[in-house]
Amino acid sequence: MLILGIDTATPQVGCAIGGHEGVLASFHSAKGRRHAETLVPAIDFIRRQARIELSEISAIAVDVGPGLFTGLRVGIATAKALAMALRVPMVGVSSLDLVAFPVRWTNRLIVSVIDARRGEVFYGFYRQVPGGIQRLSDQCLGTPEELCSEIIARGEEVLAVGDGALRYGEQLSDLIRVEIGETGLAYPSPGSLVQLAHAQAVREQFVNSWELEPLYLRKADVEINWETRERT
Repeated sequence: MLILGIDTATPQVGCAIGGHEGVLASFHSAKGRRHAETLVPAIDFIRRQARIELSEISAIAVDVGPGLFTGLRVGIATAKALAMALRVPMVGVSSLDLVAFPVRWTNRLIVSVIDARRGEVFYGFYRQVPGGIQRLSDQCLGTPEELCSEIIARGEEVLAVGDGALRYGEQLSDLIRVEIGETGLAYPSPGSLVQLAHAQAVREQFVNSWELEPLYLRKADVEINWETRERT
């Protein structure tokens, strides 16, 4: 079973192809935030590098967020279009799960933190379990101060990863038992997307293209601005 993974939920755009043999080819770029212009050529590039035809793809996996609105729309729309054209099912994976997955070997409590802009972050807590990670909390939107309060309340050694952890690293580092992950762990990995999606695909945990929905956690700026205008 071959899976095409598409990830555009953050400033990074990425894609990968893989299956039971692991990741066969991958691409990512965080330069310029040109998701719409970059994604389709990148998919064709990894397809050629993996020496496969799109007709060989068995499922489409996509990062469903939370993340940036424009990027999410680009990735999910492209993934749905491909799934319908190829007549294959889809797998949706959370961006917070994807950020946490590469550090699954740590014995510390993992907090995955994605920059939500406007002084807020998306975050979730995870712990190592056999074969991967387990999410311990709801996926949340809050201020860095609220996140710090939750970390203090848990009273454990924490590894914080993601671009939100890097952006608010000074505040998090002020907490005694928090380590900040390296820059290479800032964004969701398309390779991790293929790995997590393949595990779901083996268990036949698919969704149809018309059923898959993005996880925003908050309204778009245009909706917020319109509501504010109506109240004035």
